[in-house]
Amino acid sequence: MKKLLSILTLTSALSFGQNPLLIPPTIESSSVQLALQEGTTQFYPGITTATMGANGSLLGPTLIFNQGDNVSIAVNNQLTEPTTIHWHGMHVPSMADGGPHTVILAGDTWTPQFTVLDRAGINWYHPHLHMQTNKHVSRGIAGLILVKDPEEAALVLPRDYGIDDFPMVLQTKGFDGLGQIEWMSHMDTSVMVNGTVDPILETPAQVVRFRILNGSSQRVYELGLSNNQAFQLIGTDGGLLTAPVQLTRYRMAPGQRADVLVDLSGLQGQTIQWMSYGSELPSAIYGAAQPGMMAGLTLPGYASNVLNGSDFVLLDLTVVAPTAMPITTIPSVLSSMTPLLAGTENTTRNLTFTTQQNIVGPFLINGAGFDMNVINYTIPLGNREIWSLTNQTPIAHPFHIHDVQFYILDINGVAPPPALQGLNDVVLVPAGMGNVRFITEFLDFADDEVPYMYHCHMLQHEDEGMMGQFIVYDPLGLEEATENRWSVYPNPSNTGSFTLNSEGQSGEFQVTDALGRKIMHGNTTGENTSFTLTSGNYLLHFLGAVKWISVR
Repeated sequence: MKKLLSILTLTSALSFGQNPLLIPPTIESSSVQLALQEGTTQFYPGITTATMGANGSLLGPTLIFNQGDNVSIAVNNQLTEPTTIHWHGMHVPSMADGGPHTVILAGDTWTPQFTVLDRAGINWYHPHLHMQTNKHVSRGIAGLILVKDPEEAALVLPRDYGIDDFPMVLQTKGFDGLGQIEWMSHMDTSVMVNGTVDPILETPAQVVRFRILNGSSQRVYELGLSNNQAFQLIGTDGGLLTAPVQLTRYRMAPGQRADVLVDLSGLQGQTIQWMSYGSELPSAIYGAAQPGMMAGLTLPGYASNVLNGSDFVLLDLTVVAPTAMPITTIPSVLSSMTPLLAGTENTTRNLTFTTQQNIVGPFLINGAGFDMNVINYTIPLGNREIWSLTNQTPIAHPFHIHDVQFYILDINGVAPPPALQGLNDVVLVPAGMGNVRFITEFLDFADDEVPYMYHCHMLQHEDEGMMGQFIVYDPLGLEEATENRWSVYPNPSNTGSFTLNSEGQSGEFQVTDALGRKIMHGNTTGENTSFTLTSGNYLLHFLGAVKWISVR
């Protein structure tokens, strides 16, 4: 059966014909209900596979939020076991982040609430229960989150979901002899997009947008088009870049997202493919021909996995007639952004990746595996920090941090290429003493009890303990009043303009500097109130609560 499944993976188009790409439904509301369910899916004819999903048997709906929305999500766990749901990439309070401390027992409902402070971009949700993350994600629980904001809305971009704006959740899975998903296997030979094996999609002959997520447990993709056509990268994990970056290849590690435009004008009647060019991946990356730094460093089953080191199709695109009102141009300017600079940080933290059993792992961070009872870092609210990641292991690791997004300062001492100069929350750290430095700020949320996580996003590594946690605390002893919910966005601001969302509450607000000197004050009558500040870090006081705000 294993051999049969491998053959089906590579030749299903010849044997059974291709499958229309599943487009997940959307929920565009500030009040969301998600039911985590068990069910079955037929990835291959005649084979019924046990799967998990949100509001269905596999994957979940795409959630669409607006910056400034006050969101409430009811997550009902209808599984027969505990789980969690983490809002990957979202800047939310730690109690709403959905990490391993926020367990949803079978039959229970968890209802996080938060204000959407994020820029327009692509995020996603997935389980994050310690030692069970890989199982629950591999069996199918994952979904996209698309955030809108005024800056992105002002651009002429494709945004007709499922017509010229397409979600692409990339995954590879392994199956056992009974056709069931194996989440501890390196035989992830089945390629799927949005849960569809051998997918095909009709796309109009115009500028088309793809919101791409690497939702795989381990595999790195080297994305490109089969005709070697250039595409435009317009956004990464943290939203829009300042300008499009033209590429013919883009490397995506697990957890990373890419907002991509492809001009299909003039290709009507043709078929091209989104490909992964695994043959072009350098050694020591999962998906390359050689997963470790040296020959002989391999993983059980890795060498016999037909995808490793190979070029393979992700999605067939059949180009059809343009829509009635096609997008035919690509903006030259996208977003204003002022990256944080080295030399402005309060602290530098050094994290070192090591391994106990060479390439097999388990892998450690600073010599220790994850312990739910150990807080690895305590970080003052408002701190600006450089994190320096040194990978002493023979395989690359995608490092992810919760709560914040960051600017990459350098990779192996070299400034990042334009495609990596935006905001990110995942970075692939090279093997064999590779080093990545990034800079970030810890704003808005402090909690003395519930930590945020940082970890490798190869889910088997995470489950085996390649993870740590940190508390963000308020050094001034200022706490947000739970009875007075309000928010301010965007924070940080690139332009100096802020909006105070008082959530219907009236009162005076004031802005002070870190020394308590009053910079400005005003009143809100329950409506959103806008104000402008010059560059710097400030404290916004309203209804007995205080938040750090920053102008870059």
